[in-house]
Amino acid sequence: MIALFIKLLLAHLIGDFLLQPTKWVMDKAHKKIKSKYLYAHITVHLLALSVILQFNFKYIWGIIIIIGSHFIIDLAKLYLNEKVNSRWLFIIDQLGHIIILLLVVGIYNPYNISIDYFYNTRLLLTVSCLLFVTVVSSIIMKVLVSKWQIENTNETSLKDAGAYIGMLERLFVFVFIAMNYWEGIGFLITAKSVFRFSDLSKAKDRKLTEYILIGTLLSFGLAISCGFIFKMVLPLI
Repeated sequence: MIALFIKLLLAHLIGDFLLQPTKWVMDKAHKKIKSKYLYAHITVHLLALSVILQFNFKYIWGIIIIIGSHFIIDLAKLYLNEKVNSRWLFIIDQLGHIIILLLVVGIYNPYNISIDYFYNTRLLLTVSCLLFVTVVSSIIMKVLVSKWQIENTNETSLKDAGAYIGMLERLFVFVFIAMNYWEGIGFLITAKSVFRFSDLSKAKDRKLTEYILIGTLLSFGLAISCGFIFKMVLPLI
């Protein structure tokens, strides 16, 4: 099952990313169903699937399903491109392709997944911790530092970039603790310190420095605490 999925995924990555030049993408976006590169793209997928599956005839229906659905999904994406946010459209497009691959794998190797798996205590603990270090921690930090309002005069800053950086750093810290990879946390702190020191040395703003330091310590503190709790509770389940 896993071997088949990896083969199908590799063919998808080759066809959708490695062997799809920007010229093809632009032409498809402009001409849509009339673009010759749309059909060239589908042909590349067909060849990639055939080669990786070693031209095994037993996969013929799986290949037909993948190629047919890929054409439909890509065509729908082309016509929705001007109506839907491009980032969301890309995510939905790729999810659609992956779901089809999983369905095809299920045809050849039926899944035997019990609903009880999704209620596994260890899985629920992991999901809870991931939610805490990303979304919940962001809200907690916002509440805790709300007494200090620092006016942001930096118009070059990306919108919501700070929030996403915080989520990612806490996620990395949690994963590093779960893997007992403490060196990773040290590297993360060092990397952030270097970039922050450069910005703060130019700003020469004591309040901003203190505000960022509090936020950084809170962020790492929440992630480390969650990581330790995860490590302590996991063996008890």
